[in-house]
Amino acid sequence: MAEPRILLESGTNELEIVEFMIDETDPNGETVHSYFGVNVAKVREIIRKPQMWKVFNANSAVSGMMKLRDKVITVVNLATVLGKEFSALTPDRVVVLEFNRMMVGVLVNGVSRIYRISWEQVEPPVRAIESAYVTGVVKMEDRIILILDFEKIVGELCSEETLRALSEEQLLPGPVLDRSQRRILVADDSSFIRNSICSSLRGAGYNVEEAENGEDAWNMIQDKLTRCRAAGVNLRSELDLLITDVEMPKMDGLHLTTLVKKDDVLKDLPVLIFSSLASDDNKRKWKDLGALDIVTKPDLPNLVKIADSVMH
Repeated sequence: MAEPRILLESGTNELEIVEFMIDETDPNGETVHSYFGVNVAKVREIIRKPQMWKVFNANSAVSGMMKLRDKVITVVNLATVLGKEFSALTPDRVVVLEFNRMMVGVLVNGVSRIYRISWEQVEPPVRAIESAYVTGVVKMEDRIILILDFEKIVGELCSEETLRALSEEQLLPGPVLDRSQRRILVADDSSFIRNSICSSLRGAGYNVEEAENGEDAWNMIQDKLTRCRAAGVNLRSELDLLITDVEMPKMDGLHLTTLVKKDDVLKDLPVLIFSSLASDDNKRKWKDLGALDIVTKPDLPNLVKIADSVMH
């Protein structure tokens, strides 16, 4: 797995995805494959379906719990999440995911291969039945792979893991800082995560703009830069802070950070990376790209505090 880490470190806008299947039967009894993908950086391992234990009063999409060496983890039936439970074939594989400092198993019918692609090949989702859980679409020669928003899926199923709201104390402004005069751009392709971030920042008093991916954010920054140059003012009159996810269609957050930091005018713009992949190792690499700080997604309550520290 060394090469994906090199790609992330260099900010080349590439990623590797693990492709897996959810199989259904059509009215004629034929097997129909649906193809999905997840960033290989989130995949801990892939195993055969082990013995499982039911969880009483759990969401219907939670199949149960399983033991994985020294851990007990929740297992989610992805077919149920996607509304395919009535026609889906019995899954026999578990993809074990690790992100946001947690582990979860996902039941699937099979895992085919790993693809290396550019984020430019990942298109924003079209309106579809599963669109609420899809953050990207990859068009291959013979099929379409849907990239799933597992943060949203797990957040809805496991309420204790959902992003926590800010307390009243955290929403109060500091003694000097006037948040209403400060502008933040948030780039995240997951509407679930983006809404959580923006609602918290707006609740604290900040002016917040949203971008659905790195390419949109970069275009918005370029537009701001053009206006500032025409008016003869500093970029800070339109933007004080960029907060970006890593995994996004068209352009990922690492490539976006690299573009900002290589630009002579933009290089002083503070960039916070807000990601479920913020391991200690990745934090070191991302800071080498120029990120001011890295926040893991369960640390939403700290986001306003960090933003405040940047503004002073």
